[in-house]
Amino acid sequence: MGRSRYKIYEPTHPHFVTCTILHWLPIFTNKKSVDIVIDSLKFLQQRDNLKIYSYVILENHIHMILKSNDLPKTIHSFKRYTAREIIKLLQQESAKTLLEQFKFYKKAHKKDREHQIWQEGYQVKLIQTDKMMI
Repeated sequence: MGRSRYKIYEPTHPHFVTCTILHWLPIFTNKKSVDIVIDSLKFLQQRDNLKIYSYVILENHIHMILKSNDLPKTIHSFKRYTAREIIKLLQQESAKTLLEQFKFYKKAHKKDREHQIWQEGYQVKLIQTDKMMI
């Protein structure tokens, strides 16, 4: 799992989750990259019993209110899949500048890959009350 100071102690409860693109690069200005995110969330709804209360996709990060049977595992799957697909998309579109940036900013300890799309970890906050959910 990612290196994050945030922990999920109630993995089956709703959480406000933020995932950020490495170095805040504006990847979600491309509709195809947004489609990758939405397709991944739809798939995880079926596979991981993911419940999506809300989400917003901004140019370089995503906010979501989510719940699943095992939220840390679901988020890990989401980030792994979307990263691979976004890299494929960038390669298909010959987006050399972005690919070079994702290679340059990749963390040194990530030796198993050439590029890194997401910042490590994610920010998460447990939704504890109805008022908080609203």
